[in-house]
Amino acid sequence: MERSQPRNGDLSWRLSSHPITLLFFLGFRISSLLFYLLGSLFTSNFILVFIITILLLAADFYYLKNIAGRRLVGLRWWNEVEGASGDSHWVFESQDRSGSADSGAPSQNATDKRFFWLALYAQPALWVVLAIVSVVRLLNPIWLSLIVIALILTITNTLAFSRCDKFSQASSLASSAMYSGGMARNLAGGLFSRLFR
Repeated sequence: MERSQPRNGDLSWRLSSHPITLLFFLGFRISSLLFYLLGSLFTSNFILVFIITILLLAADFYYLKNIAGRRLVGLRWWNEVEGASGDSHWVFESQDRSGSADSGAPSQNATDKRFFWLALYAQPALWVVLAIVSVVRLLNPIWLSLIVIALILTITNTLAFSRCDKFSQASSLASSAMYSGGMARNLAGGLFSRLFR
């Protein structure tokens, strides 16, 4: 039997451009779920399971937001608060990962991208399933508070990275339209010709 060679985009961590980042990312994503599910097997202390699960969720949130998102898919987001008015707004940042010769940036690895988006959407879905199970079984409603915190953290990252990706695609589309047809050159030429008539 002949084994086929793995192709870029297959779900194999060995194909990743950043395997250490990918393994830590997946480790943090899985660890909070596993500790929530299996923690009560090791100890009957709810507070210990609650605190460790919250710490794992916080580590996952931080690592995904600040490290894995930037290294695996070239996306970052943060929230800024205006000092004077107190209004907050989200800021999205994306690297040019098209791999074109004029951008100078490395191309995006399809394996990293698939792992990132799959894990990003799978974890909130699993927490929703756990919330439904917790409500249906009604064993201990205090566990539902932990699930709500997990949902808030995971859905925040999921929504932010989804918006960041849409922003990235829209800005790359706009920049390619501006520069590919010479539109920016025509606008700049027209502006300067009007100024110096």
